[in-house]
Formats: sequence, C-alpha cells, structure tokens
Amino acid sequence: MVYHYYPGCTLKTKAKDLDRYGRKSMEALGITLSELENWQCCGGAFTMAKDEIATKLSSVRALNDSRDGVLVTLCSACHNVIKQTNYAMANDAEFAQKVNNYSKFDVPYNGETKVMHYLEVLRDEVGFENLAKAVKNPLKGKKIAAYYGCLLLRPSKALQMDNPENPTILEDFIKAIGATPVLYPYRNECCGGYMATEDPASAAKKSGNVMDSAAEMGADMIITACPLCLYNLNKNAPGHQLPVYYFTELLAEALGVKD
Repeated sequence: MVYHYYPGCTLKTKAKDLDRYGRKSMEALGITLSELENWQCCGGAFTMAKDEIATKLSSVRALNDSRDGVLVTLCSACHNVIKQTNYAMANDAEFAQKVNNYSKFDVPYNGETKVMHYLEVLRDEVGFENLAKAVKNPLKGKKIAAYYGCLLLRPSKALQMDNPENPTILEDFIKAIGATPVLYPYRNECCGGYMATEDPASAAKKSGNVMDSAAEMGADMIITACPLCLYNLNKNAPGHQLPVYYFTELLAEALGVKD
C-alpha cells in the first residue's frame, strides 16, 4: 500500500533520523510513504485570520497534489496546519473560493483529500493488534509516558484524531510495542513551544513540569510526536533526567529496523 507523504521541514533537516525511522517502520508493515515531489513549508502555525490565505497556500498545494489518495504527516505541527487548512477548504466556502481563485487549479480544490497522522495510520489502517504481532523486539519492562502537547489533538473539531482531554492513541501505541504506558497529569499541557525563543525561563518551567509529572508517576522515559516538544523537553528542562524520544525511534527499535 502506498500513501502520499508530507515530511515537513524539521524532519528533512534537524531530525532526519526521525523521518528515516518512520519510513523504515512503515516499510516493515507493508506500507510505502511516497514523498510529495514539490512540497513546501506548511508555515509552522495555522493563522486564525480568515482573510489570510498566503500562509496556507503551500498546504493547499500539498493537499491538491494528494487528492487521489491519503496524505500522511508525521510532525504534529505539520499535521495540525495541513488538517486545519483542509477543514477550512471543505467547510468555509468564502475561504476556499479565495484560495482557488488565486491557485487556479485545473479543478477547484475543496477538501477532498483525507489527511492522516502517522499514528492514525498505525491505529486505523495497520491496527495496533497487527502492529503488536509484527514487533520483533518488544520493549518489555519499559514504563513510558506519552506526551501529547498542544498541537496533536486540538482543535478537536478540525483534527478529529482522539479525545482531546482523555486521549488513548499514544498509550495504545505503547502497549502495541510491548511497553507499559504511564498516565500523568501534564501529558496534554504545553511544553513552552515557541516561547523558548522569547521567554526561555517560562519554557523551561513548563517543560520541567511535564518531566517532573511523568517522573513522579514512575515513568522511565517520555515519547512525543512533535519535534518541537522533543527539543524543548530535552533542552529546556535542566536538572530533569528522564530521556525523551520521538515515537518513531521506539517503533523502529521494536520492529527491528533501527540502524
């Protein structure tokens, strides 16, 4: 099975390993991620101004290029921007008209593409039960805290991925690779995000709260699906000892395809 794939800027530059782990893991599960030829930066954030279309055009082009199938994203920020843009194209006629008038596609685009996060592919297409059967190196004995952050689940009306207040998709993933999920109060709280560039002390406090919360509940490590969260938790929480991993790294390890 082949899916269109939008890797995003971070996974093609500073986080190439995470992209490689993701591709190799899907190959091991019988799925090929076919990278879009002419993708551009998604913009990094979804602007709320309804008359702002320029920052969303690259996402619409990627969606239009994938309208014959499913578009898979791996970075939660890219997923957030692209799926919110797709939702706007399908549900906001005025916005869609402005974008289509500017883009001049052969056929107007109105949200036809299905956008899926990598984790949704594992849950809804592969199935976590089948993933568990494919695991060669189960992470038995590992207590793993899932960190969702801000962008993976919200806004829930547009993303429609999981319950934004009580999600299970990452915990179910952890079980599928043979480990034990750890629930903790700060798993949906902000790590500081882009605040790290303007107010590093505040970002460090927020990241530290996440790390302390997971540690207090007995976690051995934290996993996340956001490269920025991965950076903040690793770099902006001094004195906190829990290792933090991108989920595709542990997936590759469990499937026996990690370099």
